Amino acid sequence: MTDLAAPTPPARVPSRRLRRVLLWGALVALLGVAQSLLVFLTINHERVRAQEQLDAAAAEAASDVRNALARQQQGLQAMLWSAPPPERWRSDATEQLRARRELLRLERRDAAMLLQDHLDSPYVAPPFSRIPRASIELEAHLACSTAQRLAGPAYSRSYFVPVESGLGMEVMDLCLPLLASGRPDGFMVATVALGRLLEESVGPQLLRGHELSFVEGDGTRLARAGGRRGAGVYVSERIIDLPGQSLQLRLDSSAGSPSLIPNLAVALVLGLSLALTGVVALLVADVRRRAAAEARVAEALAFRKAMEDSLVTGLRARDLSGRITYVNPAFCEMVGFTPEELMGPATPPYWPPEHAQEYARRQSVRLGGPPFAPGRSAQEARTGFETVFMRRNGERFPVLIFEAPLVDGQGVHTGWMSAVLDVSAQRKVEELSRQQQERLQATARLATVGEMASLLSHELNQPLAAIASYAAGSLNLLKDGTPDPDTLALLQQATGRIAEQAERAGRVIKSVHDFVRRREQAREALRADVLFDAVMPLVRLQARKSGARIELDLPDPPPRVHCDRTMVEQVLLNLTRNGIQAMESVADPALRVLTLAARQTHERWVEFRVADRGRGIAPEVAQRLFTPFFTTRSEGMGLGLSLCRTVIEQHGGALDFEPAPGGGTVFRFTLPAEPTPRGERTGREAGRATPVSG
Repeated sequence: MTDLAAPTPPARVPSRRLRRVLLWGALVALLGVAQSLLVFLTINHERVRAQEQLDAAAAEAASDVRNALARQQQGLQAMLWSAPPPERWRSDATEQLRARRELLRLERRDAAMLLQDHLDSPYVAPPFSRIPRASIELEAHLACSTAQRLAGPAYSRSYFVPVESGLGMEVMDLCLPLLASGRPDGFMVATVALGRLLEESVGPQLLRGHELSFVEGDGTRLARAGGRRGAGVYVSERIIDLPGQSLQLRLDSSAGSPSLIPNLAVALVLGLSLALTGVVALLVADVRRRAAAEARVAEALAFRKAMEDSLVTGLRARDLSGRITYVNPAFCEMVGFTPEELMGPATPPYWPPEHAQEYARRQSVRLGGPPFAPGRSAQEARTGFETVFMRRNGERFPVLIFEAPLVDGQGVHTGWMSAVLDVSAQRKVEELSRQQQERLQATARLATVGEMASLLSHELNQPLAAIASYAAGSLNLLKDGTPDPDTLALLQQATGRIAEQAERAGRVIKSVHDFVRRREQAREALRADVLFDAVMPLVRLQARKSGARIELDLPDPPPRVHCDRTMVEQVLLNLTRNGIQAMESVADPALRVLTLAARQTHERWVEFRVADRGRGIAPEVAQRLFTPFFTTRSEGMGLGLSLCRTVIEQHGGALDFEPAPGGGTVFRFTLPAEPTPRGERTGREAGRATPVSG
């Protein structure tokens, strides 16, 4: 028989071995990665902890330095409270120098910064022995200038002072103003050594393990303290803000990077422990995490529901098709519909029928556009606009809507979230405020006309007296019978004079009548000279009574403004009346000149100026000049300047005043300029015009 070879089994052993090796290799690799990660995290934790300790030490050192400077400043200020005589000052200064080693020198200077007296520290050589104090007192002058402006202590920048040993030290000056009856009467300057400040203010334990130094912005060391040089591994800096100056404190730890071996041992122990307990702990932790996560989700949902129900702001969510998917109770109460009624139809029931098509078009544009602009986040993509909604009863009310994209947990844009504010009450308040402002303006105008009534009586007496005189003369000429040609010429001349005087009286009355009756509030484009001409008849009435002269200073052509004519005329009338009244106390009538000017100082603004030559405004009056109901006249209401500022600010301008160079006060305000066509010169470009006497 022929021998047959036995069949060989399939080659499964090598495949199993390979799979086992791969599994063990994967396990070893995972353990290696885990242990390496633990080592890294442990070392990083040590570094972070060391840095946090250094940051805490730096904060403590900065606090110690700040407190030391505060105590030093309080001690020096205590020397000045009772304005001590020179002997007492020297005694107190000696005590301060002995108590505080960082103080190198105390100086007493007069109001002109001239040195009156000084004392040096008994612990070190005089700091200004090599270089005279007069050669390096610029920083002290600057500090005292700042102290005088702040009415309190001020520090100077640090500067280097050489000493006898051939080295030197970095110092800074503290200037304290001496006040007498609330006014500067001199200064006291204290020179502080920065190095000694660190040694005296920071505790010895902190100095032993760290290097403390004051540095400049570029890292240059100014002064240092501490037992050893820092290793440069852990560094922390703090800014110490002082009056008029600041110091940068750097803390450099002497400790280096954490060693590797101890951290590696801890990491290996943690890795082995986690490997032994990981299998069982993973299942238990997973179950607990799931239960905790579900509890947190339920709690978060309940919290969000309570928060949304307590809001007075309406919330509305819409999907990408524009249908409402969520509303909170505040929104339902605002429009008067239930959530079911709002989330059902495609067209919201709170849209007014007359605006439904416009709202639908606007919604389609909004929903069809991109949710995010390039480079913008969801928060930055939030937009706001104002519109009108309708309540269930048909009432229309204004709302302010802020919309932002609604993004799910995967970052997918799913709709829009809106916050809706009912601003109907706010609009009512604004309308009421506007009406009150108009009434107040009308009251001020009537008060102005009341004051002008006394001037009208004086002004109308002249034309009326002239009319009576010409009429009496005409009657006397007619008594003789038939007049001859010469008499007829005289009668004709007298009749013409009567007509002229009657027309003059009518113009005066008409100017006041027009000023009172003008009610329009629309803004219009006007030339500046038109505004001046409108108030000039009333201004001249008071100017004649006070013996003042009016001058106009306008360019050619005059600038044009866009304003409410009635309100701006009220402003001009108030300012001119105040200017004329301010000059009534000037003895020389030739100096009573009121100048009215207008210039286009900017392409968007025209500046008006009303300058008088009175005695000016006292400082205590200037602080309250624009306060409502504040007045220096017994017959005044105290509303004129306050209303003037309100009118100018409503136009977007500003009203202010300043002392005139030759005496008096200049009130100036700005109004929006009318856009100038290309090729046409403005008042600013045309140059100044020759003043014209008013």
